[in-house]
Amino acid sequence: MDDDDLTPSTDLQRWARQYRQFAVQECPNDPLYVALCQIVADSPELLALMAHVRHAPQARPNLLLAALHERVLAGVPHDLAAYYPSVGGERAPDAALADSLHRFVRAERPRLLEHLRLRSTQTNEIGRCAVLWPALSAIAAQTGRQDLALFDFGCSAGLNLGVDAYRYDYGRFQLGAPAAPERPTVACQWRGAAEPPRTPWRLRARLGVDLAPVDVQDEDAVRWLRACLWPHDRVRARRLDQALAQARANRHPVQRVEQGLQTLAVWLQGLPAGVQPVLFNSWVLAYFDTPSLAAHRAEVEGLMRRHSLLWLSAETASLRPPGLALPPAPEGESAESASLWTVQALAPDGQLSAWVLAWSHAHGHWLHWLG
Repeated sequence: MDDDDLTPSTDLQRWARQYRQFAVQECPNDPLYVALCQIVADSPELLALMAHVRHAPQARPNLLLAALHERVLAGVPHDLAAYYPSVGGERAPDAALADSLHRFVRAERPRLLEHLRLRSTQTNEIGRCAVLWPALSAIAAQTGRQDLALFDFGCSAGLNLGVDAYRYDYGRFQLGAPAAPERPTVACQWRGAAEPPRTPWRLRARLGVDLAPVDVQDEDAVRWLRACLWPHDRVRARRLDQALAQARANRHPVQRVEQGLQTLAVWLQGLPAGVQPVLFNSWVLAYFDTPSLAAHRAEVEGLMRRHSLLWLSAETASLRPPGLALPPAPEGESAESASLWTVQALAPDGQLSAWVLAWSHAHGHWLHWLG
């Protein structure tokens, strides 16, 4: 008997709900992923693969989707590749897709299970830097310090550390580094009348940490990054390649750590005087269980009190700072799938304060600035 046959039916039902929800909330604009999620949700055989995920926070649909995509990008000869635009496929999802997916999974089962057991989904979306740039400008204006130090918690390949090397086109105006053929240009729709402060800033120090950072020199690791992108989004794929080239050239420091906040504490002690430290995380806190998140918040609060640290978060609205009022989501957008950008800092009276900077698309396609 296959171990998958022993998967409790309650787990299968829960995973089926997750896949159906993922199709609606997370990837509604990717026809292939919508179809794959629906097929997986209807297949106990495919749902049972999720039982092999070793780390519970990673038991999410996008991990299996990335595992499948990686095998396609690796050049495995199979008719499933015809559905993937990332390898030149032009076939739209059709009635044959389900059978093709099942055959592919059976053929590639050992490698797929290896990914599910050992891999984690990696967010390498420099589109979020289109919000990070004005957020850092707002922090410089708020603190009166133009010299900043950026600590990216859950950095993956560390591409956000290159925020000052990218160009940003908001339609009405541009920000960032000067345009150049080799430089990534991130298009972001600026919504609302408010504009960010234009306070200049400089990164005097930067560091990224991750449980499993990606070595941008390792082609297998880079293929996994590409696999974590939606197959149809060729703009993001091109941006990723350009950002990887920048990362290889600049070699911003990225560390593999188990206790990121311990690393942050040491890093803070070594910063030059007059530099404003900023802790940044984007779509990371969802991987904490409730007790771990409470402990994380408490530890960061201690660092904020001791080192005047600012905490910049881009997470779902449900993970906003405790007690912070939720502003209305932009018209036509869902608060569940958008990013809410918040800042926490120590006020002059010694109390912690928090405020909202912006709503944005999870991948930075649009930005509604609140300031």
